[in-house]
Amino acid sequence: MGIWGQDWASYQSSRPSTGGLSFAFVKVSEGLSYINPKWVAQRDHAKAHGLVWGGYHYPQMANRPGDEADYFLAQVNWKPGDLAVLDWEGYDDANSRVPRAHQAAYKEAWLRYVKARLPHNGVGMYCNLDYWRNVDTTSYYGDFLWIATAGRRAGDPGIRAAWMFHQYGDNGVDRDYCHLGSTAELRSWAESFRHRTPTTRLLEEEMLAFFTVPANTEFDLPVEPAGTLDAPQGGARNAAMWVALTPQGADGQVTTAFHREGGAWDRPAGAARVTVGGSKLLVDLPSDGSVDKVRIHSTVPLVGYLVGRQVA
Repeated sequence: MGIWGQDWASYQSSRPSTGGLSFAFVKVSEGLSYINPKWVAQRDHAKAHGLVWGGYHYPQMANRPGDEADYFLAQVNWKPGDLAVLDWEGYDDANSRVPRAHQAAYKEAWLRYVKARLPHNGVGMYCNLDYWRNVDTTSYYGDFLWIATAGRRAGDPGIRAAWMFHQYGDNGVDRDYCHLGSTAELRSWAESFRHRTPTTRLLEEEMLAFFTVPANTEFDLPVEPAGTLDAPQGGARNAAMWVALTPQGADGQVTTAFHREGGAWDRPAGAARVTVGGSKLLVDLPSDGSVDKVRIHSTVPLVGYLVGRQVA
């Protein structure tokens, strides 16, 4: 039971062998400046031989996730049944200096932003066991998880989370497994997103700001309107915004207060406990646009990001 696939990049030929395959993932872009010169030929070759196709983006996570997502999405004339993937890993020079909490925030924002742009395509995440177990903090992977392992047999990645694809090895090309029973079943699943009605009218916008908060200081964060997909940082706030905060190195206590535009500071909220192994602290902002600054005080260093929503 199960079907087989591969993932291709510029290291492979423009027309790799498709014998015995049901699907192929192709690297499309990296960062804000690289395009795989073979991706169009590789995609067309895969589709011509009846394979389900997905395109993936390799990030440089010091950049804004929305900017990189737009760069990736603009390369492809997306069709029903195409799959979009974030290749979430960061061992290279461009990413290794980016704090892992920022990498986690990037992943959250990229996946949600791309899903907002491609509501009728499957949007998922590729990562290895290290990133899944040690960098991820939410278990959020969009519509599907593509998990990579080394030294485990196909179909047994060794995780409890529901997964759709398993990269289990390579022999000149990365080799993948899907637990579905046939190419037709996989194609039906991939095309099912075109018929799905969003379960909510609110879609998470891109990460609007990334910041760090020193310990034992009053850090004032300016809050800008969320805007829309067409103008993500302009216009009147039309839905919720929130601040996500994660402690660095130790558990601590965080207090927050809102400043009203043209007015004064509200009374600080009660202290909230934050833990290194726990979930992010989420601070919801009023959607009426009245708050223009958030004051954050923490007993430990924090990393955080500001996220907005727009109405679908």
